[in-house]
Amino acid sequence: MMRVHSAMRSLAVLAIFTSPLVLSACATQEPAAADIERSTVAADLFQSRLQTALKSALQNGGPTAAVNVCAEVAPAIAAEVSAETGVELRRISLRPRNPGANTQGELRQRLTSLGEAPVDAAGKPSMINWVEGKGTDATHNSMRAIIMKDEPCAMCHGTAVAADVRAAIAELYPDDAATGYRAGEMRGAILAKIILSRLRMH
Repeated sequence: MMRVHSAMRSLAVLAIFTSPLVLSACATQEPAAADIERSTVAADLFQSRLQTALKSALQNGGPTAAVNVCAEVAPAIAAEVSAETGVELRRISLRPRNPGANTQGELRQRLTSLGEAPVDAAGKPSMINWVEGKGTDATHNSMRAIIMKDEPCAMCHGTAVAADVRAAIAELYPDDAATGYRAGEMRGAILAKIILSRLRMH
């Protein structure tokens, strides 16, 4: 009988000391500042290169040429930046032009929430960060709002898109839903993903 009571006391003590570890293992991992910074740098690099390509297209071929840049060059730039930084990038939207930018489920909910406050207190595009999975499956995710600007965005996404531009958009994207935006509105977001196990090898 003494041995039974002693064993039960030992199990109780073990439970007290191990329960915080169990809770810690089950807790959601918080985004690391370094991963947020890495995602921000990658998103900045993508936007900078895309804007340079769009500016060149507008100067040399006008708005219709810019439509082609978004269709063909933007994915290549995203892949290029991803290879350089180890951060997977893509653009997403609640009203997408490219069907690949559509969102569903929890991702759509997060994007909807971001759209409710797309600009932060400093006047910069808002960003949300979260971690999914655990261990080798853990991924850091950053979603940063893309804010509609008068120029040059309005040429292809605004409320008064020229007929020839509409035609170019329709040819590439028959189901386009990305026009009618006004300056200051969120027209999508840059989604950055870091597979944390790969980051250590990058």
